[in-house]
Amino acid sequence: MSASAEDPILAYGARIAGDDARTRIVIDLDREPKFSVHYLADPPRVVVDLPATAFGFPAKALEARGLFKDIRYGTMDADSARIVLTAIKPVKLVLAKVQTDESGKGQRLVLDAEMVPPDQFADLVKQQSWTAQDTARDVGPVAPVQKVNASDFLIAVDAGHGGIDTGAIASDGTTPEKQITLAYAKELADKLNQQPGIKAFLTRDKDEYLSLSERVTIARQNHAALFISLHADTLKQKDIRGATVYTISDKASDKLAADVADRENNSDKLAGAEAPAAPAEVADILMDLTRRETQAFSISLAQDVLNSFNGQITMINNPHRHAGFQVLRAPDVPSILLELGFLSNKDDEKLLLDDKWRDKLVSRLTDAVKEYRASTIANGG
Repeated sequence: MSASAEDPILAYGARIAGDDARTRIVIDLDREPKFSVHYLADPPRVVVDLPATAFGFPAKALEARGLFKDIRYGTMDADSARIVLTAIKPVKLVLAKVQTDESGKGQRLVLDAEMVPPDQFADLVKQQSWTAQDTARDVGPVAPVQKVNASDFLIAVDAGHGGIDTGAIASDGTTPEKQITLAYAKELADKLNQQPGIKAFLTRDKDEYLSLSERVTIARQNHAALFISLHADTLKQKDIRGATVYTISDKASDKLAADVADRENNSDKLAGAEAPAAPAEVADILMDLTRRETQAFSISLAQDVLNSFNGQITMINNPHRHAGFQVLRAPDVPSILLELGFLSNKDDEKLLLDDKWRDKLVSRLTDAVKEYRASTIANGG
């Protein structure tokens, strides 16, 4: 049976070989794709954009080696996929083409990378017409889950990571953070939508990539009164476990918070989708007051979550921490980032993958949101 035009291309095999001067990547495909190649600097990266593609080979088949220290691949949106090759030094594809395989039926994408002098790489980046603007898609309001009334308290539930950005990986080697956060986000939105006067929507409801800026924009364009981003990170210290609630601040509360924020803020870069640096904002007294008020509300929400979790959900030492998370930067939407637990800790990982635990944690989180809403209404918010 021939594949319809709508079917994604199947990438069913992959291999990589070479050293730190020249590296070859071969990907087996069920049919010929149209593809484009771009380069990004700091760090040097090769970005290969493809039509919708299902990657069906084991992760081990395309482990980083040779010239590449990190290799990511996955969905960008319904019509496109991407491979991002992060290099250890300036690099160029001296060959990038699709060839018919030995059977004459399948196709192969062959990428030959070679090290190049830094000035040559800088020219490659400069000469291409593609810019970081091409990585940002227009984001309109999401389709409302239900009819929303003007009096409804609207909440954006953000499942961290997605698509090409897998996030952390569970110790079984197969369960990515993006899958865990989506399961928790869907259940949280469902529970919130059962509460009178509360409506929730998801920033993503499937395995797709969203930049940090897009997540914030979706919340603002839908006039959310709250933004809750869910994550399940890994740490080098395997003994640390428990939930953590983060709010935004210019200065991190501690090294752990700074490290987590750096990793989360890096996800756009790993997906080859960082936006160009925004121009410095003009100091606006009204905007500054809005930010300060929003920050106070964010801290209040964080406290409600901690109160609801207390004695019920395991929490890290000093569970309210703060750092410069880009995903929390909406000036007018109170926002928290909740680390559900750490996939690097065996006990946390077991709970994170447990349906009953998910139900319990989401129920406590729903209670916290109800408490926050009740106190803002009582205070005339």
